[in-house]
Amino acid sequence: MIVLTNDDGIDAPGIQALYQAVTRVANSGTPVGIVAPDQHLSGCSHQINRGGAIAVTQQTEQRYAISGTPADCTRVAHHLYPKLDWLLSGINDGGNLGADTYVSGTVAAAREATLLRVPAIAISHYKSRGMSIDWAVAAHRTARILKVLMDKPLEPGQFWNVNLPAVATTAPEPSIVFCSVCTQPLPTQSSLEAGQFRYTGAYQARQRDAGADVDVCFTGNISVSKVSLW
Repeated sequence: MIVLTNDDGIDAPGIQALYQAVTRVANSGTPVGIVAPDQHLSGCSHQINRGGAIAVTQQTEQRYAISGTPADCTRVAHHLYPKLDWLLSGINDGGNLGADTYVSGTVAAAREATLLRVPAIAISHYKSRGMSIDWAVAAHRTARILKVLMDKPLEPGQFWNVNLPAVATTAPEPSIVFCSVCTQPLPTQSSLEAGQFRYTGAYQARQRDAGADVDVCFTGNISVSKVSLW
């Protein structure tokens, strides 16, 4: 059983593109389900519900809308499918590179799966200013990646974090580059005026470690990083 989730919401185009990609590469007969938030929760990190009940709405046989966070969705999926083979999170509408992995709900869903000893992959799509995401192309590139990663063993405590680049559809097909996670912070330039604190730094101008995921993705290739929790 393969379950898909995200942090952009169950109706987001990214999770539909991920579904298309998975159904192209999954073994015949492998069921694919969706357990995703019923609303947009981008940037919610690893929040979990620690109080009241989480509403679970079954939309179709293997499609569930959850009134919780992406990490909650992983827990619900693990309850629904105790023998889960893979948890795939994405495709996020925006990059999750380097320091982003700590604030990303997309990545948190994969991290929670890893804590539950379920193999997981988080997939995001970097957006450059002035360029929109072609989700059909994103599905094609994601299928390429899944063919590679789903045949690679993961040790307990590890998951894959993938970022698709913002390149023109007419450009050569980007390479898949295995790389480390960038250690540099997000842009911290800021201003404080009239009691209002604002970040003014540009995401596209962020610092980067040479050869790490930010550098790889920003230069037009697909970054693939193995994240180890222990």
